[in-house]
Amino acid sequence: MEALRVEHLVKRYPQALAVDDLSFTLARGRILGLLGGNGAGKTTTISMLLGMLLPSAGRIFALGHDMARDRFAALARMNFSSPYIALPARLSVRENLQVYGHLYNVARLGRRIGELAERFRLAGLLDRPAGDLSAGQKTRVALAKAFLNQPELLLLDEPTASLDPDMGDYVRTALEEYRRETGAAILLASHNMAEVERLCDEVLMMKQGRVADRGAPAALIARYGRDNMEEVFLHIARNEAL
Repeated sequence: MEALRVEHLVKRYPQALAVDDLSFTLARGRILGLLGGNGAGKTTTISMLLGMLLPSAGRIFALGHDMARDRFAALARMNFSSPYIALPARLSVRENLQVYGHLYNVARLGRRIGELAERFRLAGLLDRPAGDLSAGQKTRVALAKAFLNQPELLLLDEPTASLDPDMGDYVRTALEEYRRETGAAILLASHNMAEVERLCDEVLMMKQGRVADRGAPAALIARYGRDNMEEVFLHIARNEAL
């Protein structure tokens, strides 16, 4: 069953075409990588999937709901994480999670925050102001926020940015466990190609707003005659001949 369907999505600005006729599906229980260099259209795409940005053309269906007509029904069952969106700096980590928990009507919120604090190693940070955290700590808080409502569809923008190798591996394991336990679908935008190889069932390689190629990581590596996804990414980014 599909968690996400995108049909001929376009986002046009006066001076640029940010997303150009993008179509794809994401099945429940699968992880799809959304890859591309800076300016490829990844962030614009995610913003449209969340209903934060209106498409110029095309349709988005999330968890069976048309995002143009019934987005709030879908958003209640989705969540999003990005280390580049700051939480209110003066609120403590706990207060930030409480605010978002109330917005999502999370039952037994205190207990849920405790579970996520343990999962993302935040117990010692709960009463610290969000603005005082390191970049890696803020990334972990953003992830905890994304898991508050036990989403069926999770959109992750650079989920391990600024994390040290140990914590990055821990978070990737947590994502694998969550997908396995819940059957959630995950859309992952990342520049960490080793992470993509480990987590993603399929990837979309975007360039200048369009899909340059798609497939399972192993299939793309074989198709381009490379050793890993980083080499495939560089191959496509640099317009090298196949």
